Amino acid sequence: MRRQHGLGEDFRRLWAGYTVSAAGSAVGSGALPLIALLALHASTFQVSLLAGLSAVASAAIALPLGVRIEYRRKRPVMMSADVLRFAVLASVPAAAALGVLTYPQLCVVGVVQTAASVAFNAASGAHLKALVEPAGRIRANSAFETTNWVSSSAGPPLGGLLIGVLGTTATMAVDAMSFLGSVAGIHRIRRPEPTPPARTDPPHLWRDVTAGWRHLLARRGLRVLFVNSLLFGGPVMMASPLMAVLMLRNLGLAPWQYGLALGLPCLGGVLGSHLTPALTRRLGPRRTLLLSGAGRAPWLLLLPLTPAGALGVGAIVAIDFGLLFAAGVFNPSFSTYRMDATDDAFMSRVVTSWSISSRVVQALFMLAGGVIADLLGVRPALAIAGTLCLASAFLLPWRHRRSAAVPAPRAEPAAVAPRPETAAPD
Repeated sequence: MRRQHGLGEDFRRLWAGYTVSAAGSAVGSGALPLIALLALHASTFQVSLLAGLSAVASAAIALPLGVRIEYRRKRPVMMSADVLRFAVLASVPAAAALGVLTYPQLCVVGVVQTAASVAFNAASGAHLKALVEPAGRIRANSAFETTNWVSSSAGPPLGGLLIGVLGTTATMAVDAMSFLGSVAGIHRIRRPEPTPPARTDPPHLWRDVTAGWRHLLARRGLRVLFVNSLLFGGPVMMASPLMAVLMLRNLGLAPWQYGLALGLPCLGGVLGSHLTPALTRRLGPRRTLLLSGAGRAPWLLLLPLTPAGALGVGAIVAIDFGLLFAAGVFNPSFSTYRMDATDDAFMSRVVTSWSISSRVVQALFMLAGGVIADLLGVRPALAIAGTLCLASAFLLPWRHRRSAAVPAPRAEPAAVAPRPETAAPD
C-alpha cells in the first residue's frame, strides 16, 4: 500500500478505518426510512418528515460546532463523532429487540447521526490536509472516492440481503459497528497532530457561525465551485426519488431490474476515481477539474427520454454510468482544490458551511421535485432537474487561473514523508 500510493503508513491506517466505516454505512444506507415503514408502519408524511428533520435540525446543531472544531485537535473530534454515531445507531436494534422502538427515537437518531457526520467531515478535511503532503492530496482524495464508490456498489445489495435474512434492524447494527472500525483506524495513527490554530479574536456567535461562508465567498474560485456544487447536487438529489417512480411505475421494471440499474453505474464512479491521478498528471489539475465538472452536467437530461423494457434498463445504466464516471473524476479533484484553496485556519468551518448548505439545498430540491412531479408528471420534473444540472456547467471557475490552487501530483516512489478525508463532496 505504501509503495503503491507513497502516502505513508498513517494514511493507510486512516484509509483502512474509513473503508470499514464506509462499507458499513453503505450496507445500512436507507435503513432509517425502511425501519420506519416496515417496523413502525409510518405514513408517507412521517417518512418524509424523518428525512427533512434530520437535514434541518442537524444543520442547526452542527453549525456552531464548526468554529469549536477549528480550534481543537481533529482526531479526538473524529473519534468522538464515530463513537456517538455508533451509540445512536446501535440504540435502534437494541430498542427493537426490547420492543420499545418508537418513531420519535428514529427522529432523534437521524438528527444526531447527521450532525455527527457533519462534525466528522469538518474535522477530517482539516486533518487530511495536515496529514498528506500537497503533492499527494489528489491521490489521497482519489483513494477515498474509490472507497465510496465501491461501497456504494456492493453495500446496498448486501444490506437488502441482510434485511431479507435477519430483519429490518440488522443493517443498522452493521452500520453502527463499522464506526468502531473507523475509531480503531484513527487511533492507530502515530504522527502527532500539528497544533491547532490559536484563536486571536473574542468569541462572537454570528461572526463565528458565518466565518466559513464568508471565507469561501470571498475567494472567487471557491465561490464559483460552491454555487456549482449546490446547483448540481440539488437537482441530482431531486431526481433520485423520481427515478424510483419512473423505473418501477412508469417503465414497469421489475425490482431486480431497478436494483441492477442502481448498482451497476456505481462502477463508473469507481473507474473515474481510480483514473483521477493519472488524468491529473496528463491533463493538469485545472483542466481535469473543469472537464469532469462539465462532463457530469448533461446526463440527467437524457433520463426523461428512456423507453420501457430492457432497452430502458440499458439506457438508464449507460446514462448513470456516464454521470458517475465524470463525478468520480470531479469529486477528488474538487476536494483537493478546496483543500488547497482554503486557509488552514478556516478549513473545518468551510467544510461545515459547505456541508450544511448542501444538505439543506438538497432537501429543498427533493421537496420541490415531489411537488413538480405531482403537478406536471415525473418525466417533466426530470427534464427540469436535467436542465438545472446542465446549467451548473457554466458555474465552474472557467476564468479563474490560480495555478497554485491544485498542485499536480509528483510521480515519486515511496519518498513522500509519512507525515494528514474527504468523501464524495457534500
